[in-house]
Amino acid sequence: MEMRIDVRRCNAQPEQDALRIRDAAAMVRPVTAPIADRLSLRLRPGHDRRLRAGHPWVFSNELDWSPDMRQLAPGVVVRLVTAGGRPEGAFMFNPRSLIAARRLSRDPEALIDRDFVAGRLERAGALRTRLFATPYHRLCHAEGDGLPGLVIDRYGDVFVVSHNTAGMAALEAEILAAVTGLYAPAAVVARDDSPARPLEGLAERVSMLAGILPERVVVEEGGVTFPIDPLGGQKTGWFYDQRFNRDAVAALARGGRVLDAYCHTGAFGLRCAADGAAHVTLADRSEPALALAAETARRNGLADRVDIVRAEVFGLLERLAGERTVFDLVVCDPPAFAKSRKDHGPALKGYEKLARLAASVVAPGGFLFLASCSHHVSAEEFATCVARGLTRADREGRVVRAAGAGPDHPVHPHLPESAYLKAQLLQLD
Repeated sequence: MEMRIDVRRCNAQPEQDALRIRDAAAMVRPVTAPIADRLSLRLRPGHDRRLRAGHPWVFSNELDWSPDMRQLAPGVVVRLVTAGGRPEGAFMFNPRSLIAARRLSRDPEALIDRDFVAGRLERAGALRTRLFATPYHRLCHAEGDGLPGLVIDRYGDVFVVSHNTAGMAALEAEILAAVTGLYAPAAVVARDDSPARPLEGLAERVSMLAGILPERVVVEEGGVTFPIDPLGGQKTGWFYDQRFNRDAVAALARGGRVLDAYCHTGAFGLRCAADGAAHVTLADRSEPALALAAETARRNGLADRVDIVRAEVFGLLERLAGERTVFDLVVCDPPAFAKSRKDHGPALKGYEKLARLAASVVAPGGFLFLASCSHHVSAEEFATCVARGLTRADREGRVVRAAGAGPDHPVHPHLPESAYLKAQLLQLD
């Protein structure tokens, strides 16, 4: 069916827009407002090139602001038009955020409701069905799946949802209804405690949205069943982004000695044990995470080949190097070293030091896997840090795999900077 756009409405006079802005500011649920009441916000002259080229974000300094716009409810759906009046689509708007508008649809009259969300989630689910044989994956990855800031991880019939933008927070009821209608989940958990929420003016919380959690929530991967904690674990309880990197690392483990540093709940190391590693050492400083790793090892019959060490990783690596202890495979998948731009310089030094120390405990001919989930460190910078670390450790080698997150973490074509995960797998001489 052809959609006709009323250009006259998009070219409304500024005083008319101001009246409608004041009315919209009083809306309790802005996303469900009638399309006839949708506001038209304007870009500044000359600030439409990036948007027209396909970029889905508009920054606050690109908008033609009026005082009343500051009073709009975060998450309200608006039309965005160029200075000349050309409509650019339907956007969710947040006057408190540096990223002021995020595109939901190229159709400025698109109805943003339960059916809209369900359509996007149905499309995302169809992709995961093509990619995976089991219901353990990231179901929705924000802009990559057309729902900016929405993350949903699926653990069988348990769904963990993160509303990381004001627009998705305002759509919470519609998102829950869509998930319930499509999947009839046993439980839906809100993990709304990410660092992104304060930037959107949102409070942090962790809560049950629907259903009852089963006694044990698990992930099945590579023949290992991992119990997880959706309410208390890191992020949503599991790191699906490293799945294919774990596949690659585990395939090299047979018969070897493995060190999994920053192991968290032991995903890399226990996958290696299941694939035939002779011995695996799991190291982390989190006692709850190590307890879960120990439980996983026992439940999967791997405990006799697994040692668990609670330690700070840099100190552990220095001690092992001093003792001349080496491993056939070393994995270092640390938390983000650069959580903000101000951490950028120290993070680069940290990654270089980690590469140096980790390389010093890899046996000749062995393998080293290093990863960075720091959004503020580029792939090129990370690769340079790794190379410098190897040189400082007086080691030679070769990169046999350079990768990012798995395909259930799709990247919007115009947001390459959102590809946060960088990983290198090297063989060292």
